[in-house]
Amino acid sequence: MNEAVTLHIPGSVLADPGAMRRLWGPLRDGLAALGLRVEARVHRRETVPVQIAADGGFHLIDHGGQPHPRALILGSAYIAPWHYCDPRGIRAISTIGDLTFDPDTVPEARAAAFQAELYRNLVIRRRSRYFQPEERMEVPPGCIAVFLQTEAHRGVAETCHLRLRPMIKALLARDDPRPIVVKPHPRDTDIDTFDWLARKARRDGRLRIIPANIHDILAACAVVVTINSAVGIEAMVHGKPVVLCGHADFHHACVTVRQADEMDAAIAHAQAADWPHARYLSWFYQDHCLDPRRRDLAQAVLARIAATGYDLRHLGV
Repeated sequence: MNEAVTLHIPGSVLADPGAMRRLWGPLRDGLAALGLRVEARVHRRETVPVQIAADGGFHLIDHGGQPHPRALILGSAYIAPWHYCDPRGIRAISTIGDLTFDPDTVPEARAAAFQAELYRNLVIRRRSRYFQPEERMEVPPGCIAVFLQTEAHRGVAETCHLRLRPMIKALLARDDPRPIVVKPHPRDTDIDTFDWLARKARRDGRLRIIPANIHDILAACAVVVTINSAVGIEAMVHGKPVVLCGHADFHHACVTVRQADEMDAAIAHAQAADWPHARYLSWFYQDHCLDPRRRDLAQAVLARIAATGYDLRHLGV
């Protein structure tokens, strides 16, 4: 009997037909339609290594864990409906970060059309990964926009070069009169963080805490500063330069700060450079991520499996 492709799916998704339709259902059905044996099981991170060792098939794992030669890791790639299908992991640890980006390899027309599609879906609809207020708030034009992340969320602390407070201090230390607009992370409920920011804002009038819709801030700002938030990608949709204070797999079209004293030069560089944002977004998503809406989704995943070196004949292909 041929080996199976095993899908490791969160239990909450497996039990929800609506959630299954976003990725795992079309992938399961598409692989089965190609004649492959497909098994879907609840993803239990602690038992995945044992399950992989027990067979010779291939495993597709939601949000992964430890990489394996016979596994690919799937997960949200910042912007819906795009997903990773990566041998190492998602977001900061994905293998996209190791690749070299050459804008000349990306067709200009394709890139412009893709950026326009993202603009319609995100900016015009005022949508983001997390809830955004519908009402419009006043955001000072030309500001420096800072988007915070909770360091307890997704291991952000492990990928920091500068943590939240040193990042803010580095910005305040600069001789720059522009407002510094800070948007807290929607999932951050740390009272100490808000108290610290409020005290800093009382001492320095440039610092303003504004929980506005992310797209209102991005439209108004001159430059974005964050650790490695998805807002870095959304800023590119707006065509705004990005300064990162952590490790990210989308670093190719940003300036990365590793020490506080690099902040001034980084902001100057970010604003002076002519960033090929449209081509970068097309390269990142259309060349290296999965769109679950594509009709050949199963074939695209099989190509990713073959790229790992796994012999598809084990699956009956």
